Amino acid sequence: MKSVIAVQPHELTILDTPVPKPGPYQALVRTEAACICNQTDSELLAGKFPGMEDAFPFALGHESVGVVVETGDKVRHLKPGDRAVGGLVFDLQSEGVDSGWGGFCEYTLANDHAAMVEDGVADEAHGWVEVFEIQTRVDADIPAEEAVLLCTWREVLGAFRDFHLQPGDDILVFGAGPVGQSFVKLGRLFGLGWIGVVDRHPEKQERARAFGADAVFAPGDPVITSLAQMRGRKLDAVIDAVGRAEIAIQALPLLRRGGSHCIYGVLTGGPLHLDRKLADFNFNLFVHQWPTRQFEREAQPQLCQWIREGRLTSRDFITHRFRLDQITDAFAEVARRKVVKALIDYR
Repeated sequence: MKSVIAVQPHELTILDTPVPKPGPYQALVRTEAACICNQTDSELLAGKFPGMEDAFPFALGHESVGVVVETGDKVRHLKPGDRAVGGLVFDLQSEGVDSGWGGFCEYTLANDHAAMVEDGVADEAHGWVEVFEIQTRVDADIPAEEAVLLCTWREVLGAFRDFHLQPGDDILVFGAGPVGQSFVKLGRLFGLGWIGVVDRHPEKQERARAFGADAVFAPGDPVITSLAQMRGRKLDAVIDAVGRAEIAIQALPLLRRGGSHCIYGVLTGGPLHLDRKLADFNFNLFVHQWPTRQFEREAQPQLCQWIREGRLTSRDFITHRFRLDQITDAFAEVARRKVVKALIDYR
């Protein structure tokens, strides 16, 4: 099978590696479509992702969907012909090639988490990994191009619970990449109140408006500091969808008493310093550097319902399409910061 390999920082190639063999609780999945995770995959490729800086060469990808073609003898919740989301390859069976999740491989493995739980083997001693919980079946009426966006949407909607967001809450989102845009779109469907967005790119600002943002600002816009005066009240939450420690300095004065500064983007810079005197007496700090898998998995039914109702569609997010052999071009476009989501088509 073809696998996308990061050979060294900023260098990709496609290698032939063995098709993985499913174990007792695993399903072999033929990939239909994948998406580049703009920040994480780019950080991995650049050699800047925490813990993976010296792992080259490794197989990339963690947002994919495909069709089950074979199952192990203890799999009960997946069958051949089912669509499954979130398959990965942890062992490339190629000497010297590690795994950066391997979701861009032509074939991946999805684990039957529910069966492992039922059999009492969902633990490290039996090879269980927490990501198995989100390798789930997707109903047949959800097309592949919609299902692949569940990888992003489930994590973002799950983070609403991590951040304790409630319908009617007023929020300001820093960053209008795929995650920031998802906070806007899903926030509207969820029933949030006022939503503002901070981003430097005019086209991303306009997309945020189309998704339902009430206001958009460029970074450093002096209006941001006077939002409370303009709106008559402070914010319930600020969402950092970028991952920059300095955003906290801007966020704290904007929060109401008991409001929340919510860090979603992976912090790759220096230390996080909080100046207590910038904030009201009480505030919350939520740092979401890794998904809560239960919340992510439980978000899927609601997202699928919004897709069925036509209220949520990948067409609003997928701005670029590539074949697998164009993967280098796809990452080049992502680097130009013009991509919301780039779809890699395997069909």
